[in-house]
Amino acid sequence: MSTAIQTADLDWQSIDGIEVPISKQFGDVYFSKDNGLLETRHVFLNGNDLATRLTNLQDFEYFSVGETGFGTGLNILALWQLWQHVRPNNHSHLHAISVEKFPLSKNDLIRALNVWTELKPLAEQLIEQYPLPIPGCHRLSFPKERFSIDLWLGDAHDIFPVIPKTHTVNAWFLDGFAPSCNPDMWEENVLNHIVRLSDYATTFASFSVAGVLKRGLKQHGISISRPRGFGHKREMLKAIWNAPEQHEHDPCNQDLGHSTASIQKKAEVNKSSHLQQRQIAIVGAGIAGLSCAWAFAQRGHQVTIYEQSAPLAGASGNPLALLNPKLSPIEQSAEHLMTLAWQHALNHYQNFKAFRPIAVNQLALKNEDELLQLAQQYPHGLLKAQTANQLEVETTFESLQLTQAGSIYPYLLRDQILEHPLITFKQAGIKNIQQLTHQRLDLIDTQHNHLGHFDHVMICCAKQSKQFFENFPVLKPIRGQVSWVNNQDHALNTESAYSYGGYCMQLDAQHLILGASFYPNRDDHNVSIEDHVHNYNLIHSVFPNYAKSLVPVEEWQGRASVRAQTLDYFPLLGKIDDEKEIYTFSGLGSKGFLFAPLCSEILTALVLNEACPIPQNLLNKLSPKRFQKKVKQKKPYYQPSKQ
Repeated sequence: MSTAIQTADLDWQSIDGIEVPISKQFGDVYFSKDNGLLETRHVFLNGNDLATRLTNLQDFEYFSVGETGFGTGLNILALWQLWQHVRPNNHSHLHAISVEKFPLSKNDLIRALNVWTELKPLAEQLIEQYPLPIPGCHRLSFPKERFSIDLWLGDAHDIFPVIPKTHTVNAWFLDGFAPSCNPDMWEENVLNHIVRLSDYATTFASFSVAGVLKRGLKQHGISISRPRGFGHKREMLKAIWNAPEQHEHDPCNQDLGHSTASIQKKAEVNKSSHLQQRQIAIVGAGIAGLSCAWAFAQRGHQVTIYEQSAPLAGASGNPLALLNPKLSPIEQSAEHLMTLAWQHALNHYQNFKAFRPIAVNQLALKNEDELLQLAQQYPHGLLKAQTANQLEVETTFESLQLTQAGSIYPYLLRDQILEHPLITFKQAGIKNIQQLTHQRLDLIDTQHNHLGHFDHVMICCAKQSKQFFENFPVLKPIRGQVSWVNNQDHALNTESAYSYGGYCMQLDAQHLILGASFYPNRDDHNVSIEDHVHNYNLIHSVFPNYAKSLVPVEEWQGRASVRAQTLDYFPLLGKIDDEKEIYTFSGLGSKGFLFAPLCSEILTALVLNEACPIPQNLLNKLSPKRFQKKVKQKKPYYQPSKQ
């Protein structure tokens, strides 16, 4: 669905001392020459009655705003500023979804937003997380603000059809350049999917009253009014999707401001039952369980983690983890799990003291041209093709350097996650889960003790997950052993790592960590000299002279563990039985630390009915139901919950 992203090509025009960006692609301004911020407030914030609606959000209510053109981010920042002023003192959350085909470069974004001094504190936070111009969904999270953004980069015609409807968009900013300049944005295909992502009580606002927009909304039964526009503009568009019985009594051309509150009130009738703090049980305290716990706790829910031994006792417990994605060709990146997960993981882990930013040098052992050509497909400076003599370690192989990667110290990460006031760890082996009601579960341990009642249970215990489900997909065991060795006389640069089928990097100032062995269908986990030899042979195959400088393998230390891998290498994420609030999060293989942050966001979206940060096709590939008997799929595996 994607191609390489082209950043916006801008001209700048000074008007009354204000620099106004103008798109060369579309020949239109990004914001009003009169006062763009005031126009945003008038058209989009007031046009959707957001001050009132956001003020009245209930505890744990989730409100979503969609936007058809991100541009300079002015609309989103104005929304964020309003949210700061009116948000209730509870656990409600505001989420924005925006699409952009030609994102501004970071330098141009900074220049454009410098105009709005009152937005500077928010603009700085946005700029800090502003993504690289890579196709796909980029989730920007501001948990202290109870605010988040999904910025989808790509053509609206490609993106809107693949956004999963895991939550209704409550209000729309129908922005973008004027229909006369950018007609593609306003075509029927885009509007149809905007409506698909909406529901009764969704509102719409736009500076444009073009016929194509009015007709596109009216054909879906959406009622339209045309109140006065901003400044010299005679009118704007304001619309609401009334339920049929209300639509019959609302003339299309009347002003709709008075009806929004009543529509919203009726939409809330059956909602209060699940607007409360959830009790979440997580079985398993590896990186899947810990990441999942963090995601729920950040949203204000109470989490209890159960593990029969200790946190990180399994495959996640190595002394150091490496974020080392194999990036896809750019045209596949919007639906490539590893590429999406890597971008999200970098944003996620930098909030923890366990994270260390590094570069990874990926040696071109095979398909050399295919690997090195990636450097020309991705944004400048992200990937660098290197000759053999450019590495600090002598080799005969060329390499691709990923300049934005990282390593994580798992035990530091564990400690910080378990310090969260809403996360409790309990040592217990779980034997059974009893279904009390549709949304009430009871955990029973191996001593037949009832551990408490929970709204949802996340099973995050790798290969042992199958004991809690019928028809659980096959997870094959893969034994792996990492080794570490004293190399203080030949220490490597601590700011880089090497990937060559295995990997190596500095564990600390005195030790090199390397590995890992890979033995499918073995579940033994004793440290063996044979695996040390395997890891030695791996590094010797690419760095023979450096390998010879290491002490004998008999002096090496190590750790062996068993990973769980699905048959198609995608994790298992979601429900197997629709009638039970029991979810699996397993099958991460050797990419647990890479996949876990993004997968946790996806899982919380499925459980809590929030916006999902990946396209529908990829969401289906993660469903544990994909291994069930193949039938022609008329609907996606995942449907919004009826909670």
